[in-house]
Amino acid sequence: MERVLGIGGYFLRAADPDALSAWYRDCLGLDADDNGLWRQEAGPTVFAAFGSDTDHFGSCTQQSMLNFRVRDLDAMLAQLRAKGADVAQETQDMEGVGRFGWVTDPAGNRVELWQPA
Repeated sequence: MERVLGIGGYFLRAADPDALSAWYRDCLGLDADDNGLWRQEAGPTVFAAFGSDTDHFGSCTQQSMLNFRVRDLDAMLAQLRAKGADVAQETQDMEGVGRFGWVTDPAGNRVELWQPA
């Protein structure tokens, strides 16, 4: 059986794609090239389905959520707040899994940030 090798891309609709791309670059440090190619560091990736009634993604109209691994969640959240980003006040600790925080991008997409255990 053929198997997928990993996540090949994540695509977002945006009224202003250049501005949204700049936000991800300037606030999260996601340095993609002109074609959107970004070489991420090796590490775990979670693929999980949630119930249709979940509030984990924020808005009930958001059908999926992007999750980024970070080295230092507290530092990343402070950096985002300093840039005026819409950062959730709460964080979550999952024993053996890590810590989580959330930010909403300028297009209204809730993004999860994960500091693995």
